[in-house]
Amino acid sequence: MDRVRGLVHALREEVCPYDGSGITAAVLDTGIALHPDLAGALIGFRDFVGNSRKPYDDSGHGTHVAGCLCGTGGCSGGRYAGIAPGCRVLVGKVLDVKGNGLISHMEEGIKWVLDNRKLYGIRILNISVSMGAAENGEKLHRLRALLDRASEEGILVVVAAGNAGPAPGSISPLGESGKVLTVGCCDGKEYRGKRYNCEERSGRGPAGSQWKKPDLVAPGTQIVSCNASFRKTGRGYLDAYTEKSGTSMSTPLAAGAAALCMQKYPDYSAEQVKRRILWNAVNMGEPWNKQGWGLLNVAGMLGRQP
Repeated sequence: MDRVRGLVHALREEVCPYDGSGITAAVLDTGIALHPDLAGALIGFRDFVGNSRKPYDDSGHGTHVAGCLCGTGGCSGGRYAGIAPGCRVLVGKVLDVKGNGLISHMEEGIKWVLDNRKLYGIRILNISVSMGAAENGEKLHRLRALLDRASEEGILVVVAAGNAGPAPGSISPLGESGKVLTVGCCDGKEYRGKRYNCEERSGRGPAGSQWKKPDLVAPGTQIVSCNASFRKTGRGYLDAYTEKSGTSMSTPLAAGAAALCMQKYPDYSAEQVKRRILWNAVNMGEPWNKQGWGLLNVAGMLGRQP
């Protein structure tokens, strides 16, 4: 916990004064709770699972992801802030209380993002959702085509590599497109061999193939972020934060880094931001189908040496 807290805090200190202000990211997940650390960040919500008009998160996964991306850390004095606390979010609930969902709900969610791209100025789409091999290949093909369309329309699509590794070819089907930024997990030597290490389960691309995935890796084990089950008391908030692990947590770190880059370089296209993120990643000396270009390097991406 302390290592991850220190990492995120160090990133925020290093990249100041950038905080993602002026950038809007869409998040398709289990929803979002009205957590105090996310106050003012939410600009729109749509429920494709239960048709609720009010924001909610009966799983907690989406709230945790949003906190990684743009939580202010207010309940912790800034200690557990997200990467881009100035970023705004548009949230679509496409997964249920167990984190499961239908391809049709994800399809509707992506179309909703595309339909509202100009209205909300959406620059990033975060999908911290893992998928196994789909039974309906036609639906999956249609879903990938929508993600490609989002990329072509100027949205940086950031997708989790999934947690079905470490076998070659275990990457989530959503991350297979060459137009999306696919994020795996890397946590450092101190987590190697430990039971809860996300890196060991991070989805891998095919070995020895010209198809290069994932694109990069970021921390994903024991990440501390917003807890949807927080409780308000007369003295403040209890259980405001919780730990979660997986490439779902790695993904909003990369999405948040993209928001910082877009703030600093407002004229950059999504493709230019993607290239800047990849070209500044730190090579960890791992096989490409595990690490991609390497470890997310926020300072290098913003033109500063760590």
